[in-house]
Amino acid sequence: MLLLLTDKLPEGTRWVHELKFDGYRAVAVKSGGRVQLRSRNDNDFSVRYADIVDALAKLPDETVVDGEVVAVDESGRPSFNALQNYSSGTATLYFYIFDILILGGRDVMGEPLTKRRDLLDRRVFPKLSEPIRSSPLLEASLTDLIQSVKAQALEGLVAKRADSKYESGQRSGAWMKMRVNQGQELVIAGYTPSDKNFDALIIVYYENDKLIYAARTRNGFTPASRVELFKKLRPLEIKEGPFVNLPEATSGHWGAGLTAKKMADCRWLQPRLVGQFEFVEWADVNHLRHTKFVGLREDKQASEVRREI
Repeated sequence: MLLLLTDKLPEGTRWVHELKFDGYRAVAVKSGGRVQLRSRNDNDFSVRYADIVDALAKLPDETVVDGEVVAVDESGRPSFNALQNYSSGTATLYFYIFDILILGGRDVMGEPLTKRRDLLDRRVFPKLSEPIRSSPLLEASLTDLIQSVKAQALEGLVAKRADSKYESGQRSGAWMKMRVNQGQELVIAGYTPSDKNFDALIIVYYENDKLIYAARTRNGFTPASRVELFKKLRPLEIKEGPFVNLPEATSGHWGAGLTAKKMADCRWLQPRLVGQFEFVEWADVNHLRHTKFVGLREDKQASEVRREI
């Protein structure tokens, strides 16, 4: 079930609120005594996050739960960057479960959310232990929750209708998300070269089926991460970048515009890679200010990426 983006979450007795985790959405399936962990676009996470799979071994058989793989940094804050670099072993991983689709072979997607969460509390969580956690319901006013998320530099909040069914693959509005701190997924569609690999990434988003140029970013990379990312960029090179808003007449007030002269120095890529980016604001119509690369998103399809603010 997908989340509908909004700039104002609903509140009241019909709605419950949770944190919006900055991680990888995943479904855990136990069938025939074997557990699999799969991403939203059906990538197999079972080997990469083997500790989580092992911890899910006590799930009831023929059961499917929905959740998110989350890494926390040294301060205990969810960090997508830490998740992206998890192989280095510097982060602690958790799997936060927030819903159940099938329990012991019985389809429970048609039950209201409150009942599904009760089934998790009574039938699933007592069998499990760390690093498996429940995604907690937040008991406070929406104003206080927003202030708290801002203060802790967390990503955002989620509102779910308490009586909602689980609508697989749907973005019905029964589940909503709101970003509190600025950031979103964007498609990597080009780069400007350097002597060793690349100087800046060219990032875009889709508007209907058209690619819209948003920004170039040089921030958020280490020498090692540049080398690793460049290995993924080179095989995707193409001759031209199919953007409907390029070239631009001027560089704009913040210098983010891509003129024909600047485009001559760019290398273009098939729009396949999706990255997570932080930024200060949208400015000059379609341009982002002060962007920073956080990490690649392997759980999102490029064709799904839209401007979110």
